[in-house]
Amino acid sequence: MALKVETCVARHQGDRVEQQDRVSIFGHPDRPGMMMAVLADGMGGHTGGAMAAEQVLLKAKQNFEAFAPREETPEMLLTSIVHESHLVIKLTRFTSEQDPHSTAVAFLLQPDRADWVHCGDSRFYHYRGDQLVYRSPDHSLVGELQRKGRLNEAGALTHPHRNVLLSCLGSEREPRVDLGGVAPLVGGDNFLLCSDGVWAYFTDQEIGAILATMNARDACQALISQARERAKGEGDNLSLAVVRLIDVAPELPASGRLH
Repeated sequence: MALKVETCVARHQGDRVEQQDRVSIFGHPDRPGMMMAVLADGMGGHTGGAMAAEQVLLKAKQNFEAFAPREETPEMLLTSIVHESHLVIKLTRFTSEQDPHSTAVAFLLQPDRADWVHCGDSRFYHYRGDQLVYRSPDHSLVGELQRKGRLNEAGALTHPHRNVLLSCLGSEREPRVDLGGVAPLVGGDNFLLCSDGVWAYFTDQEIGAILATMNARDACQALISQARERAKGEGDNLSLAVVRLIDVAPELPASGRLH
């Protein structure tokens, strides 16, 4: 059984004065069957956050296009994107008056495997059908409190310091790098990259049901429209990328014909 890849990216400004999220999906210029999805949620004053998020996308595309699988592991590529973006964002402080920071999620898809990295509180989800296989841990104060058992999911959504990050790109500390991967890939594998303006309004089960029952475009539409409805006029920037793998029956060879 062959696999078909279905993708979609979407953004919405929410109720903020500026869109500081960035998200993109791009294929490799020389290697068919290889693609990357990247998402960044920028922070740091007027235009500063947008500039930081833009740097993540630019560095991801640059490093991805130079990726040589025979000489470089997926982990090396993904780690380089985070660390090099972090350095570029820090350097922009000297050329601007902002204090730019950004989260980062990058997803590398190859014909036989998928790998990902994240830093901050933008999330990466992997579902098989509607069942959650992996969800990235938030590098935030409330995420740490949850991991220590001092805060539940409901409390995390209303915590007064829920926007405090313990790790991100552009800060004084080196960014925390969390890596993951899966192989082999199967039909029904669904991947989601999204900013906190999206995931804050959904349970894991709700997201899984949407990804398993809708095509990529409709899933993006549903997640954004429901998040906007639930935000009640106080929503953050929203951005997401959906990658779905679908089983496709191989084409039968044409029967021989006399001419």
